Amino acid sequence: MRRAFQRCSCAIALAALLFAGGCAVTPRTAPYAPLAEGRRDTASAQRLNQDAARVLRSDPERAERLLRQALTADLYFGPAHNNLGVVYLGRGKLYEAAGEFEWARRLMPGHPDPRMNLAITLERAGRIDDALTEYAAALEAYPGHVQTMQALVRCQLRHGRRDDRTRGFLEEVALRGTTPAWREWARAALAIRGSEVPP
Repeated sequence: MRRAFQRCSCAIALAALLFAGGCAVTPRTAPYAPLAEGRRDTASAQRLNQDAARVLRSDPERAERLLRQALTADLYFGPAHNNLGVVYLGRGKLYEAAGEFEWARRLMPGHPDPRMNLAITLERAGRIDDALTEYAAALEAYPGHVQTMQALVRCQLRHGRRDDRTRGFLEEVALRGTTPAWREWARAALAIRGSEVPP
């Protein structure tokens, strides 16, 4: 009987040790507490993301709180990852921004914004070749996306990386730029760099 009790005690101690060890090494994958797969609340995530988008520029701290709530409701809601990346990018947290844009890029495969935002982040980090690759990926995902063309051609000119697409991008931006300032910038770049920009 004594031997049976010792074996039972050892088994209980071993089980407790394994359970405690398992809890201690469970990694957290994000700064939010996601719900289980079957309990995703995409409607709430979408609403919270829209609320955050309205205050993204005016109150980034509130936007971050709302986006964390959105990702707690649905960890796989790509637009909330993209917007949280924008918040981090605005604060100069390039590593965190890149992580969120990576999430968004995987979750939104046909959308150019996460790729363009990741490219902007890489450019700010001084990784120009990687940035140019991401800008190109954004244009592959959405050909003709003028915001990406603007960012790409600005990066090319800023870092002396002109290629056979540069003039075409400048002409597109001069014609369809998102603001009058972008259109004027492209026209000026075409006029100033006329002979330097490849045909």
